[in-house]
Amino acid sequence: MKSILCTGVVVISLCFAALGRGAERRAQEVALPARPFGVVVSADQKHLFVSLAGDGHGKTFGIAVLENDEGTVALKRVVSLDVHPTGIVLTHDGKVLVAACGDTVLIFDTAKLIEGEKEPEIARFSDGPDAGSVYVNVTADDEMLFVSDEGIAAITVVDLAKIRLIGFTPVAILGKIPTGRAPIAMTFSPDEKWLYTTCEIAAPEWGWPKTIPREGPPDAKARPLVPEGAVVVVNVARAKSDPAHAVEARVPAGGSPVRLAISPSGDRVYVTARNSNALEVFDAAKLRDDSTHAKLATIAVGSGPVPVLVAERGTRILVGNSNRFGLDRDGLSTATVIDATKIADGKGAVLGTITTGAFPREFVLAPDGRTVFLTNFLSRTLQVIDAHALKVTK
Repeated sequence: MKSILCTGVVVISLCFAALGRGAERRAQEVALPARPFGVVVSADQKHLFVSLAGDGHGKTFGIAVLENDEGTVALKRVVSLDVHPTGIVLTHDGKVLVAACGDTVLIFDTAKLIEGEKEPEIARFSDGPDAGSVYVNVTADDEMLFVSDEGIAAITVVDLAKIRLIGFTPVAILGKIPTGRAPIAMTFSPDEKWLYTTCEIAAPEWGWPKTIPREGPPDAKARPLVPEGAVVVVNVARAKSDPAHAVEARVPAGGSPVRLAISPSGDRVYVTARNSNALEVFDAAKLRDDSTHAKLATIAVGSGPVPVLVAERGTRILVGNSNRFGLDRDGLSTATVIDATKIADGKGAVLGTITTGAFPREFVLAPDGRTVFLTNFLSRTLQVIDAHALKVTK
């Protein structure tokens, strides 16, 4: 692995709430050298990390490091990787970055990433052959790591504290939580008692009926029916001691549910159903205790929704419409803006859309509670959005 120092790249001016109060805030974009997937922001908002999932030709895998200097954000360097990174997460102490990379999970020293030092990698390990590791999350105490493995229909539970202390050994893998096919999202409840994940298709042993055409281009001639995907609710305490029996509930969530966000109070769960072109809204408590009545609303959005974000203290929901199987894959796309206070109105909760780059992939809300970062996968950009000043198009 080597670091590549990037100079002469696109630089953008941002006016973070903590840096330049009262100045004009404009939507901006940073050009990136490859397709961005995940994005995370440091607690002081001075550094951002973006996973680069290649250039479409099997090249340019890495972690992009961006810096914010008094409101000016610039791409500083790309740390090259020999594997394909997707979901990333920062530990809460800011010292470690974890990246899901297919059959590999990488753990980095963030200080070394920032400073461009050699060998920033702390450890690497595999969840198993063909694991398809795609998403990661850590507990608030930074002791436990959860990795969603698309290829083996499971979430791997890892003792991250042990790895940071002595390096990786097989005993750091505590076990696997069974899910349906292609688990992706992993979102903790505010009290961290529950971990919510998604799986794109129900497991055969659940016996769910096949009611939805398999995901694919709209003009595909043969699209066999498959079951709905699910929201899977995991008991976090049990996952640490008995991962195989940590699932509390599985609830149908439309076609190919992929990403999941939760309200600040933890009472609502929002899920993008990519193959249903919809946002599914659930009562969090009923997901666990009364699954038949858990769904509150299904809200039609754009084509192939993927990322979802709760903003403005829970009053706004942003849904990125990937147009995954659209014909114009190099053009612009949209994010649907939803008024969370009007969920019961269904379609009436939709305020309109904002413009994004091609294939919006991942949202993150900065610690200031106002600045939103969005990776645009096919446009190869990091978009900056002011959540306080969304100008929607009806």
